[in-house]
Amino acid sequence: MTILPTIRPRIGNVLALATFITLAIASFYVYTGKSTQDAWIPTIPSWKRHPIQKLIILAQARKREVLGQESHHVDEAAIKYRRRRHRHPPPGFHVWFSYAQDKNAVVVEEFFDRIYHDLNPFWALSPQEMRKRSNEVNWDHVVTVRDHQANITKTNSHDAMNRMSHWHGLIKELEAFLPDMTIAFNHMDETRVLIPYDKINDMMRVEAQNRTMPAAEVVISDFSVPKNETPEADQFFDAQWNSDGIGANQYWDLAKLACPPGSPALSFSSIDASHDPADMPTGFPHHSFSGYVSNWTLSKDPCQHPALRSLHGTFIESISKSTSKHLLPFFGGSKLPMNNEILIPPAMYLSTEELYAGGRSTGPAWDKKFDRLVWRGVASGGRNKEDNWTHFHRHRLLQMLNGSTVDSVERGRFLKNATSFSIPNFKKYPLGVHDKNESLGAWVASFTDVGFTNLWPFPNGANYSKPYFQLQQPLPMSTQYKSKYLIDVDGNSFSGRFRAFLRSTSLPIKSTIYAEWHDSRLIPWVHFVPMDNSYVDLYGILDFFMGYKGAGGHDEAAKVIAAEGREWAERVLRREDMALYTWRLLLEYARICDDNRDLLGWVDDLL
Repeated sequence: MTILPTIRPRIGNVLALATFITLAIASFYVYTGKSTQDAWIPTIPSWKRHPIQKLIILAQARKREVLGQESHHVDEAAIKYRRRRHRHPPPGFHVWFSYAQDKNAVVVEEFFDRIYHDLNPFWALSPQEMRKRSNEVNWDHVVTVRDHQANITKTNSHDAMNRMSHWHGLIKELEAFLPDMTIAFNHMDETRVLIPYDKINDMMRVEAQNRTMPAAEVVISDFSVPKNETPEADQFFDAQWNSDGIGANQYWDLAKLACPPGSPALSFSSIDASHDPADMPTGFPHHSFSGYVSNWTLSKDPCQHPALRSLHGTFIESISKSTSKHLLPFFGGSKLPMNNEILIPPAMYLSTEELYAGGRSTGPAWDKKFDRLVWRGVASGGRNKEDNWTHFHRHRLLQMLNGSTVDSVERGRFLKNATSFSIPNFKKYPLGVHDKNESLGAWVASFTDVGFTNLWPFPNGANYSKPYFQLQQPLPMSTQYKSKYLIDVDGNSFSGRFRAFLRSTSLPIKSTIYAEWHDSRLIPWVHFVPMDNSYVDLYGILDFFMGYKGAGGHDEAAKVIAAEGREWAERVLRREDMALYTWRLLLEYARICDDNRDLLGWVDDLL
């Protein structure tokens, strides 16, 4: 969908309406028996089907729609580009497409929507201003391309995870096809560019009003960005970074200002984590279908879910904070939906380390796996302290998956100030264990292998969380892959393991509030199982797939999603696909920085 100037104030209503209509249509087909039945869906009356079954059927229809949009020839790809973007493709588009064909890439124009969502506001800045802002005075992680040579020109010791090396390596692969440019990277976990809604909406309006497709005869096919442009001292831009309140829970109050009018988030301020309780849902989460995620985009949007200010470490106390209200060409691996960084494949996805790449093994065949859910990780998510840790998402996940803790909470024997969750309403989420009137905690304990490998307390060495979490040894990815279910949640920002989980033979169960480059490529309920960020649907998801004591489960459905996710990841999330995305992103970025940008394009198919 082309981003028009009115999209942001109405996006919540439009997407909610679209979800309702889509589900209504899907329900018609399901209830009238006209949907295509996959082998694992039992032939039972549709009104008896579980909500997850209906969501899977709907998602399969979406998959078929996406596959029908693939381009197989550069002329076809150019037509679809113009139809969706209302511009000519950028210079070098034919070379880019030829590379895609050589690498057997799946080219669907929709897969690149994120690029235009991120870059379109920059068309409101002049090319000269774009180049000036790419030379922000405080940039400390920069790759420059000059005369088709990509080099790291700024970095520092704070890049402990070696992000710059991975990003530079990717751009180095593309340097022969890129004009001169300056690319600044966010090395922090936290997202940093937050433009107030009114300002960014005005920029989107300017872009839409000035969008043009000049006649092919006048189009310029070569970039003209000034070469070796070295800015004078007065040509550097000062983004006026705000680092006030580091360690305080102020990020929510900054972030919500970027939400569209009418967003529920605007009515809520940051909580006092030392006194205010966690805001766990008492009914079905918004943007769900009978309690299960139906709109993945809206379900992870904090603008739509103000309860997240009390349920996610990003909004409780981040490790660091440095934000700007100026639109900056600042590249990063993830961001919140309301942030304004330019997304690029994360450095972790480019790494060959087993923790992020998964190693050589992708796991045994499904039928050889343990009927078990596994998770290992550190207690990240922000700066957890004695008076705030019960609001952190990773702590909540571990408590909800600890059988002893669940049993104590269920019996009312757990200290209230040490509990990060409440038992979901079983009338909303009926479970097999309750049909048998047996213990939820015992059921959870029967299939989970989860634990923190480091509690990361603040101050270091503090013991406040030790009574509630028993440290576990790390598990190699190859060992984790022996279990059928891999749960994946945010850390300080996005999870760097998601791509490896998708490429495994296990089934990822995923929650996040962060946007990534690949979001348009993945279909929830086809390639992975989405989970609400409150985790209120967690037990319902596990009950659907695993059942209770061998009864009522849908193991075959889990097997199918795991297999489809793995196959799809090997088609659209390869390093070659990340290179193609980055290549196209940088061509579009270079065009915006070019003095001739309104005439730049590829039009060979029209001549």
